[in-house]
Amino acid sequence: MKNLIIASTSTVFGLGYLEYLLPTLEAHFKNAETIVFIPYARPSGISHDDYTLKVSEAFTKIGKKVVGLHTFESPLAAIEQAQGIFTGGGNTFLLVKKLYETNVLSALKTVLLNGTPYLGCSAGSNITGLTMETTNDMPIVYPPSFKTLGMVPFNINPHYLDPTEGSTHMGETRETRINEFHAFNTQPVLGLREGSWLEVRGAKITLKGTLTARLFRQNQTPIELESEADLSNLS
Repeated sequence: MKNLIIASTSTVFGLGYLEYLLPTLEAHFKNAETIVFIPYARPSGISHDDYTLKVSEAFTKIGKKVVGLHTFESPLAAIEQAQGIFTGGGNTFLLVKKLYETNVLSALKTVLLNGTPYLGCSAGSNITGLTMETTNDMPIVYPPSFKTLGMVPFNINPHYLDPTEGSTHMGETRETRINEFHAFNTQPVLGLREGSWLEVRGAKITLKGTLTARLFRQNQTPIELESEADLSNLS
């Protein structure tokens, strides 16, 4: 039975790292003393050790120990034996490349299907979709495949941004980029705004947080989904 928190971001404006999610995470990881952290996305090029330390400081507030996946002699065994797993944000291309290089992706999918509690933020949430192709990141490295975990039957666009009225920015909006994706791909895309997350319990997928999420389907007008919306049958 799947047991996931898929969050748009680790940090919302005015609060510390993971602070807005800590009450939810305390319940989510209630049976886990130790969390295995996957630091491969390395935001701003931060080292695996420094990234793990940052995460550890946040989880200490709810009494959890954090161990970086990079410190294990066998990453595969670490994933298979993990009491809980967190994949942090950063660059999704780098994250997926490392997951394939370490042969962790398949094992991660297996343990999540079997109920190991998982938290993903940003890049770590992007990989829970069918593919990583709706990431916002630059392709700084080349993963062997864009196919990811498929824990939800759609793609995710974390940090979804609405067009700003009066903006002089002449580049593409997020909606434009997702429409470009749908010129070649059929799966739905969920735009998760900052501070929103998905709760996955078995086959049930529920939108959480105070904001709406924007749902894009190929050749259809996007719609807004209210908080507590059930996305279980979305495909």
